[in-house]
Amino acid sequence: MPQELKEPEPPVTLARRLGDTAPVSGLAIRLARLSGAGARLPEWLLKVAVERGAKHYQRDFDPTLPPDNPGIADEEIGVALCLGQNPYRVDHLRAASQLLSSPRVDPRRLARLAEMERVEPVLLHIAAACERVGEISEPWATLQGQLHPRRTVRTEALPHWTRFAILPGLTRHGYAPPQWLKRRE
Repeated sequence: MPQELKEPEPPVTLARRLGDTAPVSGLAIRLARLSGAGARLPEWLLKVAVERGAKHYQRDFDPTLPPDNPGIADEEIGVALCLGQNPYRVDHLRAASQLLSSPRVDPRRLARLAEMERVEPVLLHIAAACERVGEISEPWATLQGQLHPRRTVRTEALPHWTRFAILPGLTRHGYAPPQWLKRRE
C-alpha cells in the first residue's frame, strides 16, 4: 500500500491560541529585513532580548543567527515578541515582559507600537500581572492608562501572573513577597 504524503502542520500561532486572527505585521517584515534573520525572526528576537537583559531566559542560541542590531529599539523587540503571527511560545512573551520592564523603555512609544501591531491584549495582560505582583511600574502603569483592547481574546492561553515573577515564598527570614522579573541593566 503506498504511503500517503502529508503536508507538515504549520506551527500554532499566538493569535490562534488567543482565538484571534494574525494580521501581517509591518514591524515583523521590517525587523526580518533589518536584522538579517528572515524567517528565523522569532528565534532572533528571543536571542536579542536575552542579550539586552532578559537574562532569565538565557540559553544556547544557534551561532548562525545574525548579531544584534542596535538600531532596533527595545520597544520594537518587545512588541515583535508578542506578535500574533509568531509561533505560540510563552517564553517569548515572558522574555518580552522582562525586556520591557526597564526605565529605558519609552511607555508612550511602546503604547503606540502596541496599537499599530495589535498586541494590546498581550501587553495589558502583562501589565495586570505586574499589578498583581504588587508593583505597577513603568511602562506597565502607562500602558494600563493608554491602551484599550480592541477585542476580547482567550487570556487562558497567556502565562499566569506568577510566570512573570520570582516567588521566593517562605525564607528563613519569613515570607518573602513576589518580585517582578525586571531586566538586568
